[in-house]
Amino acid sequence: MKAAVVTSLSKPLEIQERPAPRPGPQQVLVRVEASGLCHTDIHAARGDWPVKPVPPFIPGHEGVGVITEVGTGVPVSRIGERVAVPWLGFACGHCEFCVSGRETLCEKQQNSGYSVDGSYAEYVVASADYVVAVPEGVSSFDAAPLTCAGVTTYKAVKVAGIRPSELVAVFGIGGLGHLAMQYSQIAGASVVAVDVEDDKLELARELGADHVVNARKTDPVAAIQALGGVDAAIALAVSPKSMGQAFDSLKRGGRLVLVALPKDNELVLPIFQTVLKGITIVGSIVGTRRDLAEVFELHAAGRTRVIAEGRKLDDVNACFSEILSGEVPARLVFEF
Repeated sequence: MKAAVVTSLSKPLEIQERPAPRPGPQQVLVRVEASGLCHTDIHAARGDWPVKPVPPFIPGHEGVGVITEVGTGVPVSRIGERVAVPWLGFACGHCEFCVSGRETLCEKQQNSGYSVDGSYAEYVVASADYVVAVPEGVSSFDAAPLTCAGVTTYKAVKVAGIRPSELVAVFGIGGLGHLAMQYSQIAGASVVAVDVEDDKLELARELGADHVVNARKTDPVAAIQALGGVDAAIALAVSPKSMGQAFDSLKRGGRLVLVALPKDNELVLPIFQTVLKGITIVGSIVGTRRDLAEVFELHAAGRTRVIAEGRKLDDVNACFSEILSGEVPARLVFEF
C-alpha cells in the first residue's frame, strides 16, 4: 500500500510502499477513501509538542473508508461498513473517565496518527469499538474533516454552554473555525468571526457571521468590546496572543474555551480580571464517539457545510506548506 511516513521529526514525509497491515483481535482493517489534513498532523510530524510521537509512523486522524477485513472477536458482518477513524483510536473503557462519558480523558488512550499509525495510507488498522459509522447522507470527503475539525468544535460549543441569543467569538476561521461558527449558530448564538486573512473572513460572511474582525488590521478586543463583549470565546488559532485577545474580548461572566495547541505552550492571564469579572476558562479536547455520531447526524440532516479542497497523498509536504502559509480557506482532504 502507499503511505506517507514520518521517518524523522526533522525531515519531510516520505511516500513509501508498505505491506498492508492485518487486523489483530478486536480490530478492523479499513480501506481509506478520504483523509483530512489537520494542523495536529503537522505538529506530530515535527515533534512540536511535549509528548512526541516516535518515528517511523504514519500520521492522520481524519480517515474515512470501508472495512475490508476483521480480526478475531469482530463480527464478519461488519465487512463493508463505512467508518471514520478518529483521533481517539482506543481507550480502556474501564477508568473513571471512560465510564463517566469522558473517554477522551482516558490516560491509557491511543491516538490515531500519533501513538499508533493513522490514515495517511491506503489502509489503516483501527479498534473495532472506536471507529464510528458514517451514515449514507454524508460523503466520505465531507466526513473526513468532520471526524476531527467537526467533532472538536462541536464539543467546544458544548463545553462553552452556548445558549440562544448569546454572542460568541470564534478566533481562527479555518478548518475548525468555519465549523465552530455553524455549531454556535445551531445552538442559537450570534457569531463574531476573528481572523487575520480577508478570504477567511469572507467565508465567514458567506456562512452567516454577524460580525467579522480582521485582527491584523483592527484591534479585535476593542472591536468586540464595542459590541458589549462576548458571552463566550472559542480559541482556535494556534497563537497565545490570539488566545489572550479572546480572553480580553469577554464580558463579565464570560467563558473562554481553549482548543488550539500552539507550539509555544504558555498563556499569561490576569488573575484580578479573571476573579473580579467571574470569567470561566476551560480546555476542550476533541469529542467522544457519541459526539462524532451527532456531528454526522447534523450533517446528514443538511445543518452544516464542509468547506474543503481535495489533494493527492503524493503532495503531502506541499500541502503542509499550504496550511502553514494560511492560504487554505478551510480544510484539505487527501482523496484515495
